[in-house]
Amino acid sequence: MIWDSWSDLIAMGGYAKYVWGSFAVVALVLAGEQAALALRRRGALKAARSVQASGTRA
Repeated sequence: MIWDSWSDLIAMGGYAKYVWGSFAVVALVLAGEQAALALRRRGALKAARSVQASGTRA
């Protein structure tokens, strides 16, 4: 597809709602995944510190 201007690129030949919506959904899912990973990592580190502090092994 050839675009003559930036507005043509953004309009995506009439499919902008679907194209940019798809990009937005993917960006939200990736951001959510990053947040979930950070929370799981934080929890795992907290559990590891707790085990190390108590001197027991799980």
